[in-house]
This record gives sequence, structure tokens and C-alpha cells, in this order.
Amino acid sequence: LAMTLVAYCLASVVWVGWGYSLAFGESSSPIIGNLSHLFLNGITVNSVSGTIPTLIFVLFQMTFACISVAIILGSVVDRMKFSAWIIFTVLWVTIVYAPVCNWAWGGGWMHGIGALDFAGGNVVHINAGVSGLILALFIGKRKGYGKEPMIPSSVAFTALGAGLLWFGWFGFNAGSELAADGVAASAFMVTNTAAAIAGLSWLFVEWKVAGKPTLLGLASGAIAGLVGITPAAGFVSIGGAMVIGVVAGALGYYGVAVLKHKLGYDDSLDAFGIHGLCGLWGALATGLFANPAVTEGAVGLFYGNPKQAWIQILSIVGTIAFSAIATTVVVLLTRVLAGGLR
Repeated sequence: LAMTLVAYCLASVVWVGWGYSLAFGESSSPIIGNLSHLFLNGITVNSVSGTIPTLIFVLFQMTFACISVAIILGSVVDRMKFSAWIIFTVLWVTIVYAPVCNWAWGGGWMHGIGALDFAGGNVVHINAGVSGLILALFIGKRKGYGKEPMIPSSVAFTALGAGLLWFGWFGFNAGSELAADGVAASAFMVTNTAAAIAGLSWLFVEWKVAGKPTLLGLASGAIAGLVGITPAAGFVSIGGAMVIGVVAGALGYYGVAVLKHKLGYDDSLDAFGIHGLCGLWGALATGLFANPAVTEGAVGLFYGNPKQAWIQILSIVGTIAFSAIATTVVVLLTRVLAGGLR
């Protein structure tokens, strides 16, 4: 809890200090912004972004940065030094998060090629999921991992947390339209639908494979669906959302119950298995199911635009490669500055 809270505090300060400017500062570079808005320089109470005050936009975007680094924490909880986590958080938001945010939402190269990421498939979930995997590999497994069960200390709190996330996710996804309009309403609806059907998908897959359903599986499936629909929320209709949810639930179960054990890494809260894999699926599915009847100009493969699927694949590969390499650099710097990680 302390590491979660300090990450929110640190990321909030980094964001208003220089993170927002690196992500959204107008620049001729396709990979990073500039420092023109250092400590929100030039942004006043009268500044407007689209139809909302710029300060509200800065604050809304800040929450994405905060939640992204908090997702990474889930992969190494119980075994990372508090001091190392503080250093890692500052470096990661600056070096890894801000550039990827710029690429998709700040006018960078992803935006330039027409990649679709409504509320953070690449920026938040693939980015944080891959980074969490890299950090977990560097830090190593928990003591007793694989020899004793490591279920949540309170499955009831886990369910409560999933409910809070589900509700809060409406703000992320519907809010990313930055307006109270039909697209926001559609994003709200498909977000709930994908989460619900993914919860059922995970539940029934687990029931079939493991012989019984679990509350933990139901909660995890709902989160997997929320992750999967995130990049597509403002672009797909109910039909696409249902397919995204069904696949996300099954894929999340595979990532947690099969892939993690096959590869032998210890990702405590499945940052990669749920956020990484389902974020990847959601980003790809956006290129398949984007429906121009929802958002004009967003046309996926199944609506006559196969090029969009290839654009989505390119954005996914770019995010994975950069996140893996840049996070490795951040981890190595953190290890030196903190005198170790574990």
C-alpha cells in the first residue's frame, strides 16, 4: 500500500513538473515532446484543450501515468526495496511512459501513421505489462514461489478492488472522449459489456479446465475484459466489444494459469498476463473491429480497411520493443542508484 501511494504521489509531481510537457509539448520530433510546459509553464486558468480547460486535461492524463506505474508494482510486490521503487518510479514515468504517451496521444509517430488507441492499450497496458515482466525478471522470484500457494491474503478484498476498478474504468474509457456525447456513451456501454462477458469467459474456462469456478477468476476475468476494451472503447460497437471480451477472458486465464508457469517467471499480480497480453489483444482487435458508425474515420479490417490491422501491429511491436529496452535501462540505473533492487 505504501508503494502504491508513493507511486501516485511521485508520478503526480513528475507529471506536472516535466512529464506532461515531454508527452504533450508541441514538438517537431516524432518520438518526444519538449520542455515548453515545464512545471505547467504557459498553462493558465483560461487555457483550453478542445472544449475543456487544459488544467483538467493535464490532471486527467496524469491519472494514466499514475496507474501505469502502479500496474508495474503488481509484478514485484513483496520483494523490491522501497528506496529502489521510488527511484524506479521517477525514472520510468520520465523515460518510458512519457515518450509512449507522446507517440499515441501527443502527436508522435503512432498518431502520425494513424494508430488507434482510445484510452491506453499501448500507452498504459502493453507498456506497463511488458515493463512489469522485465522488472520481475531482474528481481527474481519470491521465496517459496512454486512450492507453496500464493493466493491473495483476502479474496474478498480482491473482489472489492475489482469492483472499484470496474467503476473507475468508466471514467478512463468514457472520459477519454473529453466530451459528454454519443461516443462517450458508447464507450461507457462497451466497456461494461466487455468486462461482464470477459468475467464470464474466464469463469467458464476455469470451470472447465480446473474443475471449479472461483471468485478470484471471476474478478480477474472482468479486469482482463476492461484491459481488452480500453484501446477500442471509442471505436467499436457492442458486437466487437463482446468478441473482445470473450477472447480477453480466455487469454487472461491462459496467461495466468499456463504461460506464467511454462516460462517460470514470478509476476505477483499478473501485470503481464492480464495487462500485457490483454492489452495486446485489445490493440490488435481495435484494428479488426473499429466501426466507422461509432467514430467517423476509424475503420477496421472487418469494415473494409485491412491497412488498419497492420498499423495496429506496428504500434504494438514498437511499444513492446521500446518498453522492454527502455525499462531495462531504467532498471539498471535504479540498481546502481539504489544500491540494489531486492
